[in-house]
Amino acid sequence: MPFELPKLPYAYDALEPYIDARTMEIHHTKHHQAYVDKANIAVKDTAFDGRSVEEVIQNIDKLPQDRHSMARNNAGGHANHSLFWKLMKKGGGGAPTGDLVKAIDQHLGGFEKFKEEFSQAAINRFGSGWAWLVVNHQGGLTVTSTANQDNPLMGTTATTSPGTPILGLDVWEHAYYLKYQNKRPDYVAAFWNLVNWDQVAENYRNARK
Repeated sequence: MPFELPKLPYAYDALEPYIDARTMEIHHTKHHQAYVDKANIAVKDTAFDGRSVEEVIQNIDKLPQDRHSMARNNAGGHANHSLFWKLMKKGGGGAPTGDLVKAIDQHLGGFEKFKEEFSQAAINRFGSGWAWLVVNHQGGLTVTSTANQDNPLMGTTATTSPGTPILGLDVWEHAYYLKYQNKRPDYVAAFWNLVNWDQVAENYRNARK
């Protein structure tokens, strides 16, 4: 089946006042939809036509050369945003619990230290990109960032800390500019009020299987 735009698990205004409804609507219906449309073109009539978007980005270098860049940017954008929407919720925030917070304590020096490292990865990503919390290939947790619509599943061509992303933050300007203009640090700080830690914990469990 071709890639499709997923429905949001909440209304466009649900994340107010931290992310405004207009930004959410444009981000979802315009930007994400464009990634979906172009990703479908990129994989059409290739060996990856009909495969999951995760399979596509994990094997991005196996795409035909004339499709590689288009697939990387747009299948990456589809994968990243499909994860991102689920990582936020109305009334989110707080702190993780259970095995996830134990892993954060073990690998990242505690929750507050992790928040600071993740925030700095988001703030300091030059230009457009993402900050990530990743389950690496050794089963530990690392914080990293990627440029453009790259994803840690793409391997070392995308980041020095490849693995399975379980938390990500979009720092492209289209994700925040209507409300925050050039104040990316304010947007990053606001994000912590939205994080759906139950979903992050589920992602962590799945990545460890």
